[in-house]
Amino acid sequence: MSVLRVINARLPDQSGLCELRIEDGHFVSSFSPGQSAGTLDLKGCLVLPGLLETHIHLDKACIMSRCHLQQGTLAEAVEQTRQAKASFSEDDVYQRGAQVLEQAIIQGTTHMRTHVEIDPQIGLTGLHAVQRLRDDYAWAISLQICVFPQEGMLNNPGTEALLVRALQQGADLLGGCPYTDSDPDGQIERLFALAQEHDCDLDFHLDFDLNPKQMGLNKVISCTERVGWQGRVTVGHVTKLSALPRDELLRKGAQLAQAGVNVTCLPSTDLFLTGREHFHNKPRGLAPLAQLDQCGVTCSLSTNNIDNPFTPYGDASLVRQANLFANVSQLGTEAELLRCLAWVSTESARLLRLPDYGLKPGCKADFVVFDAPSAAAVVAQIKAPSMGFKAGRQTFAREQPQLLMPGLEVSQRLA
Repeated sequence: MSVLRVINARLPDQSGLCELRIEDGHFVSSFSPGQSAGTLDLKGCLVLPGLLETHIHLDKACIMSRCHLQQGTLAEAVEQTRQAKASFSEDDVYQRGAQVLEQAIIQGTTHMRTHVEIDPQIGLTGLHAVQRLRDDYAWAISLQICVFPQEGMLNNPGTEALLVRALQQGADLLGGCPYTDSDPDGQIERLFALAQEHDCDLDFHLDFDLNPKQMGLNKVISCTERVGWQGRVTVGHVTKLSALPRDELLRKGAQLAQAGVNVTCLPSTDLFLTGREHFHNKPRGLAPLAQLDQCGVTCSLSTNNIDNPFTPYGDASLVRQANLFANVSQLGTEAELLRCLAWVSTESARLLRLPDYGLKPGCKADFVVFDAPSAAAVVAQIKAPSMGFKAGRQTFAREQPQLLMPGLEVSQRLA
C-alpha cells in the first residue's frame, strides 16, 4: 500500500492522539489529490521512529557452538573466532546473518551498520554474503557495511589491498582495530589516508580495556582534526574512558566534541569481556555516555555481537541494550531513560548521518509501534514492539500474550 493513514497514534513528544499520513514511503503533511488511503487504527499505541543498530557483526554471529570458551577474554575471543573463520563459506555467513537480521527486524530495528572482517584468510567472503543479505532484506531493514581488519593490517600483508577491493565492490565505510595491530598508530594513520582517498567514513574498535594509559583515542582525535573528518568518525568500546577521573573524562569529552568524533558503547560485550582480572569490586567498564553526551559528543548504544565468544548471548533487542546500559550506569529518571532511548534512535541517526530519520513530514516512514504508556517505559520495561514498518509497509506483527485463567474452557483457551 503506497498511501496509508495512521489514526489514534500517540507520539512521544505530544499529548493526546494524532494522525500520521504516509505516501510513497515517506511521511507527508497531506496526501496528493485523488489518492485513496488505507487506514490503520493504533488505538492509542505509542509510535517511535525505527530503532538503529550502529555496531554489529553479522558475519561472525551464531558461532558459539563451534567454539570452546574457557577464559572469556578478548584475546581468546579473537583467537576462537579466527579458528572458526577458517570454515566460513558465503552461504554459512548468509544463513547466520539472516538469523540475526530476522531477530533484529522483529525487535524494531530498521537500519543497521554491520562490521565485516576482511583479511587474507576470509578474503571477501563475508562481504559478499552480507551484500546478499542487504539486498534480500531491504524490504525490512537498511544495511550499511563497514569493512575492517580484525586481526591487524600493517602486520597482515594483503589486508589493505583487500579493504580497498571491498570499498570498490560496494562496502560503505572503513573500520579499524588498532589494538590488534603491531603498529596501532600506524594503522590509524593509514585508515585515515584510505578514507580520504575513497571519501568514506571511519568506525574504529578502540581502547578496549580498563587501563587508561596509552589511549589510541588521542591519535584518532588528532587525525580527525587534521584531515577535516569531523562528524565522520566513530569509536566503539573505548572502555578506557570508564577508568578516567571525572575532570580528566570531561576534558576528553570536550576534545571529542570539538573534533566531532562519535562514541558507541557496546554494553553486553564490554561487560562480558572486561574486568575479569578482578575477583571482587568488579568495575562496570562501560563508556560513560551520560557524561560524554553532556559534553556534546554524539553517542550511541549497540549490540556488537550475538552468540559468539565476544558475547555468548543476545536477541538483537536494542531496547534491551538501552535497559542494560541504564541499569549498569544507574540511570533511572524519565529524562535519563529517554536519553538511553535516543542512543538507539535519534542520536544514532545523527551518528549514521541519516538526514530523513524521524516522524515528521519528509522523513522516511520507518517506524515501530509499542503498547507502552510512555517512551521512557519502553526502556524501563524492556517493551517489545507490536508491529513495525519500513517505508510505510508493515514488516512484522507480534501478538500479545494471553493469560489462561482457571475455569476457561479448552476451546476458549485455544481461541
